[in-house]
Amino acid sequence: MDLFNSALGKNITFVRPANFIISGFIGIPNAMYYYIFLFFVYIISVVGNTVVLTVIYLDHNLWTPKYIVVFNLAFTDLFGTTALVPKVLDLFLFNNNYISYSDCLTFLFFCSVAVLMQVLNLIALSYDRLIAIIFPLHYQVRVTHRFMFSLIGSFWLFAITVTLLLDGLLTRLSFCKSSVVVNSYFCDYSQIYRQACNDKTPTYVLAVFLRVILLWLPLSFILGTYVCIIIALTRVATAQERLKALKTCTAHISLVAIYFIPILISVTMQNIHPNSRIINLSLSSVFPPMLNPIVYVLQTQEIKTSLRKLLKITKQSKITVKKVLIR
Repeated sequence: MDLFNSALGKNITFVRPANFIISGFIGIPNAMYYYIFLFFVYIISVVGNTVVLTVIYLDHNLWTPKYIVVFNLAFTDLFGTTALVPKVLDLFLFNNNYISYSDCLTFLFFCSVAVLMQVLNLIALSYDRLIAIIFPLHYQVRVTHRFMFSLIGSFWLFAITVTLLLDGLLTRLSFCKSSVVVNSYFCDYSQIYRQACNDKTPTYVLAVFLRVILLWLPLSFILGTYVCIIIALTRVATAQERLKALKTCTAHISLVAIYFIPILISVTMQNIHPNSRIINLSLSSVFPPMLNPIVYVLQTQEIKTSLRKLLKITKQSKITVKKVLIR
C-alpha cells in the first residue's frame, strides 16, 4: 500500500491547474484545413450511423441478437464522434485551445467510454460469429436477446467504471507548472499524467492496464475465435460451404482491421513526432465510425435488403400522397 500513498493519501493537497492548453499541431501552417476535413468525416459518420440505427429500428426482421450489437456499435460510433469532433473544432477552429480542468476530465471521460465500447462491441460480434459457425444448432439457445442485452449492459458498466477510475486517478495528480501544455489534439490521458510532479505509479499502472484491455486482450480473443472458426471450417465437406460461412464474417473482419491497424501503428512506432501522433490518433478516432456503417451497408445482405425495402416504402408513400393531393 505504501506504493499508492502518495497518490491516494487522504491528507495530501493536490495542485491542479485552472486550465490545460491543448497544443494541436506544432509548426504546421493552415492546420485549420485538417480540422475542417475532420468535420466532413464527422458529418459522413453521423449520417451513416443514423441510417444504420434507423434501418435496424424500423425493420423488425433485424431485431436479432447480432443486430443488437450492430445497433450498439452504431450508437457508440455516433456517441464517440459527437463527444470528440465538435469539441476539437471548438478548440482549434475558434482559437480556443484553453480548456478548464473539469471540462478536460469530462471530455476525456466521454471519449474514453466510447473507445472502450467500440472494442467491446467487436468482441461481442466475434463471439456471435464463433457460436453461429461452430455451434449453429445451439445458436438460438446460446445467443438470445436476453443474453446479448445483458452482455452489452455489462460492457457499458465496465467501460464507465474503468473510465471513472481513470479520471479519479488523474484528480490525485499534482502539477507543478502553472500552465500545462498537452501535446495532442484532445485531453490525452497519457500526455496529461506524464506532466504530474508527484508519484504517477498508480496512473501509469492504469495506463498499462488500458493498453492491455484496449489492444492485446481483445485482439487475442478475436484472433482466437477466428482460429477456432478456421479449424471448424476445415471439417466442412465442401469449399462452397466454407466460402458461405466466411462471407458472414467479412463485415466483422473489416471492422476489426479498421479499428486495430491504426492502434497497432501507434503502439509500434516509438518516439513518434507529436504531429504524426495527432494525425494517427485523430484518424483512428474518426475513420472507424465513418467506415463502419459503410462496411455494414455494403457487405451485409440483411442491411442492404432492409434499406431497399424502406426506400421502396418511402417512395410508394410519396406517390400515394401526390395522388391524394392531385384528387
